[in-house]
Amino acid sequence: MGKLFGTFGVRKIANKGLTPEFASKLACAYGSLVDGKIAVGGDTRTSTIMIKHAVIAGLLSSGCDVVDLGILPTPAVQYAVRNYYDGGVIITASHNPPQYNGIKFVDEDGIGIPKNMEDKVENLFFKNKFKRVKWENIGKIENVDILDEYKNEIIKRVNKDVIEDSNIKVVVDAGCGAASYVTPYVLRELGCEVITLNCQPDGFFPGRNPEPTEENLKDLMKTVKAVGADIGIAHDGDADRTICIDENGNFVYGDKTFALVEKKMLQDNGGGLIVTTVATSSVIYDVAEEYGGEVVTTPVGDLLVARELKRRNGLFGGEENGGLIFPDFVYGRDGALSAAKIVEIMAEEKKPLSKLVAELPQYYSEKEKVECPEEMKDEVLKKLLEKVENDPSVKNIDTTDGVKVFKDEGWVIMRPSGTEPIFRCFAESKNKEDAKKLVKWGIKLIKECKT
Repeated sequence: MGKLFGTFGVRKIANKGLTPEFASKLACAYGSLVDGKIAVGGDTRTSTIMIKHAVIAGLLSSGCDVVDLGILPTPAVQYAVRNYYDGGVIITASHNPPQYNGIKFVDEDGIGIPKNMEDKVENLFFKNKFKRVKWENIGKIENVDILDEYKNEIIKRVNKDVIEDSNIKVVVDAGCGAASYVTPYVLRELGCEVITLNCQPDGFFPGRNPEPTEENLKDLMKTVKAVGADIGIAHDGDADRTICIDENGNFVYGDKTFALVEKKMLQDNGGGLIVTTVATSSVIYDVAEEYGGEVVTTPVGDLLVARELKRRNGLFGGEENGGLIFPDFVYGRDGALSAAKIVEIMAEEKKPLSKLVAELPQYYSEKEKVECPEEMKDEVLKKLLEKVENDPSVKNIDTTDGVKVFKDEGWVIMRPSGTEPIFRCFAESKNKEDAKKLVKWGIKLIKECKT
C-alpha cells in the first residue's frame, strides 16, 4: 500500500485531509499520465461538488479534456469510461460516514488503476512534477448525461417479461446515496411495485449510515414486513453494493445473494470462471462445483477481482459484502444490476427469497472489527502470523490478504482495512455458535497483538 492509496483510491475527511488543493494536485498527477478525454462523476456527499470541481481543474491543467457526468453511481461512471472515454475519476467514499470523501481513478476499461500507476501518481504528487500545459492547450469540458443509457442497459440484461408477470413488491433503501437516481426507476420499468425508503439524494445521509449492515437496515427490515413486500433492497453510498432483506424481514448476507446469482450465471452459461476474494464464503465453491464452475481467488478489493476477471475472461465475480461484478457490462461492482438479477431469479424460480437462500449449502458467518491505527497495521499483522503459526489448533494458513486461518470448526480471516484505521475479522462455520467463537477468537488475537 502506498502513502496515499488504499484498497481502491484515496479516502480522507472532506476539507481536512481531502481539500480542494489536494484533490486538484492529485488529479493533475493522474492527468499527467493519461492523455485524452476523462470522465468525472461522484456520489451524493455534501463535499462531492467541491472536490469534483477541484479534480476537473487539475485535469484541465494537465491538458486532459473532461466530461462531467454529474452525480451518479460509481458503476455508471465505470460503464461510461469503458464505452466512451480514456479514463475516469470517481468522487466517492462508498460506505464511509458522511464526513469522508474519496477519489478513485480508473483506466480505459473502467477498472481501478493498477498499483504501478498509483505509485507513479504518488511520485508526481509528492515531487510536484506535474504536466502543466500552456494556456492555449488547457483542456475543454462538456456535460454528458449517461444515466438513461446506463439504466436501459441494465434492463436489457434481465428478463423483463418474466419479472413483469410476477408482480413483485420491492422496498428500495438507497441510503440517500447515488442509487436514488437508478434502482427505483429500473425496478419500476421492469414491472415491480416499488416503495422507496431513503431515496431522496442527501449527502448528510439522514436516514441511516451509508454502509448496508444489519444494524443500519433495521428500518428497511421493519418496512418490508409492514407493507408485505417480497424483498427489500439496500445500497451503499455510491450504489456498487446490494444487500437484500427477505419477505420475513430477515437480513440476507451478501455471500448468499452472491451464490444465488452465481448459480444462475453458471446455469445460463453452462459453467464458467468465478473470481472472488479470500474472504468469501465456502458456499461459492460449493455452487461452482455443482454447476460446472471454477473459482479463483484474489486479495480483498473489487478492482483486483475485476482485473482478474478481465485477464482470465471470467464469467462473474464478487465479494461477500454484496458487491457483484458482471464483466460483460462493467468491470466493477454494480448494485442496480445486482438488484435486477436477484428480482429476476425470484420471478423465474417462482420462489420467495427465503426459500431460495434456504436451498443453498448452509454456512454461518460472523463479522467484527476493531480499531487499529494505520502505523500499527504491519506490526499487528506480523505478530498475528507468529501467533497462529505456533497454535496447534490451526490446520492451515493463507496469507494472500491478511491472515486466514483454517481450524476444525471453520475458518477466520483477520486483515487490515485498506480504507479505514481498523482490522476486520470474518469467520465462517457450518455451526452458528462456532462461527461466533471463531470471530471472538480472532478479535482477541488482534487486540493482543496491538499491545
